[in-house]
Amino acid sequence: RANMEKRARVLIDCEDAKGLVYKISKVFYDRGLNIDNNREFVDKEHGRFFMRTVVSGLFDIQELLEELKAVTPADAHIRVIEPKDKNIILMATKESHVLGYILVRHENGDLDAQIECVIANHDSLETFVRRFDIPFFHVPADEMTRVEHEGHVMKLIGEFEFDYIVLAKYMRILTPDFVKAYPEKIINIHHSFLPAFIGANPYKQAFERGVKIIGATAHFVTDDLDEGPIIAQDVIPVNHRLSWRDMQRAGRDGEKIVLSRALALVLHDRVFVNGNKTVIF
Repeated sequence: RANMEKRARVLIDCEDAKGLVYKISKVFYDRGLNIDNNREFVDKEHGRFFMRTVVSGLFDIQELLEELKAVTPADAHIRVIEPKDKNIILMATKESHVLGYILVRHENGDLDAQIECVIANHDSLETFVRRFDIPFFHVPADEMTRVEHEGHVMKLIGEFEFDYIVLAKYMRILTPDFVKAYPEKIINIHHSFLPAFIGANPYKQAFERGVKIIGATAHFVTDDLDEGPIIAQDVIPVNHRLSWRDMQRAGRDGEKIVLSRALALVLHDRVFVNGNKTVIF
């Protein structure tokens, strides 16, 4: 495929250095490649350089990688990715609003991803999921420790080729071992405008605090509960007339839209993890 016209996203994350944009662009120019889109950012506080470039033309991915490595710092993390649908695994519990929104978008061809399966710790969503002709796996957690339950889940996950695990209202806290097994690959939707109101019932917390906005946050999962790098957020105005259950109902729309927005960014390779933050192009 070396001599076929193609398109690729080139993602570079490295220590900042003088002339990087010039050196990288020269590699593309010398190879006769078109730069269809380019964005870069320097985190001056930590001296990190980030660049996302879409190129097209005739090239061999491995050769291009080697040439880019030759002109960037030794710590450079470089990816050359041909645009194609990624594979995702969805994990759920009982709530259907976020899961359903993703399944409908997939059914309509708007997701830009293939759903490998849905894994849930309850079976209440099985009939719903199977309407979309998506494999559903019920892995009950009754009378099991978290480690035992996750062992069964991880064994199942290991049967699939996937790029991301999406927690579509999966209401269980993951163990450090589970998180460590899939670094920067687990995406969660939290029903709060983080960092406020972490944990299981943020709408009740928000109601008791008398907030005037509620929100939703999509983030990568880390060992720190609801504190991983944030990908997307949004807010909804509320007032004193709403009970916490009213806030919860209003917030559900925000949850599915924010997760959908975050997925679009991740699936199109627009997100770089930068410590506990993200750089988004």
